[in-house]
Amino acid sequence: MISDNSPDRAYVWIWLTGATQPIVAGVLTRDGNRFIFNYGRSYLEREDAIPVYEPELPLVQGAIFPATGLQQASALRDAAPDAWGRRVILNRLMGAQSRDADSNRLDELTYLLESGSDRIGGLDFQRSATEYVPRVSQSASLEELMQAASMVESGIPLTPELEQALFHGTSLGGARPKAMIESGEHKFIAKFSSSTDTYNVVKAEYVAMRLASLAGLNVAPVLIRHTAGKDVILIERFDRIRSHEGWQRRLMVSALTLFGLDEMMARYASYEELTDIIRQRFDAPKEALRELFSRLVFNIICGNTDDHARNHAAFWDGKNLSLTPAYDICPQGRSGNEATQAMLIAGENRMSNLAVCLSAAVKFLLSEQEAIEIITHCIRTVHENWEEVCCEASLSEVDRKFLWRRAFLNPFIFEGTPDAIMQLR
Repeated sequence: MISDNSPDRAYVWIWLTGATQPIVAGVLTRDGNRFIFNYGRSYLEREDAIPVYEPELPLVQGAIFPATGLQQASALRDAAPDAWGRRVILNRLMGAQSRDADSNRLDELTYLLESGSDRIGGLDFQRSATEYVPRVSQSASLEELMQAASMVESGIPLTPELEQALFHGTSLGGARPKAMIESGEHKFIAKFSSSTDTYNVVKAEYVAMRLASLAGLNVAPVLIRHTAGKDVILIERFDRIRSHEGWQRRLMVSALTLFGLDEMMARYASYEELTDIIRQRFDAPKEALRELFSRLVFNIICGNTDDHARNHAAFWDGKNLSLTPAYDICPQGRSGNEATQAMLIAGENRMSNLAVCLSAAVKFLLSEQEAIEIITHCIRTVHENWEEVCCEASLSEVDRKFLWRRAFLNPFIFEGTPDAIMQLR
């Protein structure tokens, strides 16, 4: 929604490799319902200038229009707040009216300029082209953050103190309540339980992430905490590097950006197409393909059907791409056996089934035997470590029974598989 008070431009600031301070790269300007990007002349003249993302935003003079079907460059949209961040911003700007408000009440530039500056990746958005003023929050305890998140879910206006505490998480993606915290040499994303949860989603995600790590996947480190009567999962940020001069930031793009799609077209995203992009554009493509196949397999084994294209990402250094650690591996509740993944796996097939993974193995540069070995290794890891990791998380017996053979190792995933896999059923 565009109002008389809506901004008409936002300056895009970027952290170059190794830098602890940003520089202005260009400007995003409103053009009706679209947003046009222009690099600044001073940025283009720098010897160390890199594209925000190529091929979408190449280093050229003049206006760069979004691709057909997009409102703005997808690489910039990656840095915008998603469902949860927008709810927090609506709460701050609209108070009690925010509970039932449509997120479209505010326009994209408003969300970019009203969200926190410590956003995912290496970009930020400012009203000025010359002075960088980070939008930061005051430090807060997990208890205060959880209280603020609960109030936002209920549509209750926040006090100025709680508003500032939760502000840090407004630039994060995803729909679940969350915030960002810093502890010594590390930064974390804190995810909280939601009032709509029908099982312990926080602990389920911790169990899945830990088991994925034990299976050898490159996964963001996680911690589980219990405070103020609620559970919190802390996910260590991998887009920040601590140096003597301060925090460095790593540029990132989502798989949705790699595909050149937006949310409305996300249903066309596929693992097969992602393998093509990896073979053509990634560092160490063979290793990246094996890792991606392992993630696909583990998603199916643990019942994470929310593997959409924003839940896959790559680091971008101006020339090359590389997979980020895995994140958002969260088992989804389901009542029956048959289920589908958010991304297509082989052709038009997206069934949550290991036989479908095997049929796509060649696209990952894997032989059938190599693919079977990856699958059986992941299954055995879950079997051998299930009880120990559930104990780590203090997962209740009720939740264990809810997840086991429903989300984790659901019988449907084994249908049509070779004996080597079927015998592990």
